[in-house]
Formats: sequence, C-alpha cells, structure tokens
Amino acid sequence: MTGKTVTRADLCEAVYQKVGLSRTESASLVELVLKEITDCLERGETVKLSSFGSFVVRKKGQRIGRNPKTGKEVPISPRRVMVFKPSAILKQRINGHNVADEAEHA
Repeated sequence: MTGKTVTRADLCEAVYQKVGLSRTESASLVELVLKEITDCLERGETVKLSSFGSFVVRKKGQRIGRNPKTGKEVPISPRRVMVFKPSAILKQRINGHNVADEAEHA
C-alpha cells in the first residue's frame, strides 16, 4: 500500500467536490479551519475532534541530551511540543475495521 500525501489543495478540492461551495470558498473554508486549529494550539489549548482525535500541546522541561557525533552532553532547552492522539474510532478505521460493522456484530 502506497501512502499518498494529502495536501491543502487536495483538502480544498475535496470540500469543493463534496460540499458544493466554489473553489475559492472551499479554499477559504479549509484555511479558516486550519487557522483556528493553529491559533488554539498556539494558545496551548487542546483541540479535540470527535471520532478523529486530539491535538495536545505538552510542555517539555529542560534536559540533558547528547551530541551523537561527539558524545558531548548538551542542555536541551525547555519547549512545547504538539502530539496527535488518534481516537479509538480512527484507530479502528485505519486498521480496516468499520465501526458500523462491529456494532452489528456486538
């Protein structure tokens, strides 16, 4: 299975095809959603999208790292990192399990 990379343009095209907005409106909508998510993360807020997953900003404290070439210890400054935690539903879908099918078999 080859992993295709989906771009902003692909997302805009999908919105255009499926929602019926103009191409310009579709692009604006995608940009607006991405900007809102980015702004929330910048403020340190968690973005939780039901049935999809959560984008979480975590604070990492200063720690000592090691330069792999020289072996010399160097301090790594404190920083914030973003992690994505997929929902259980998304995990099932990417593994080929249709959630609706499983509900019928339960």
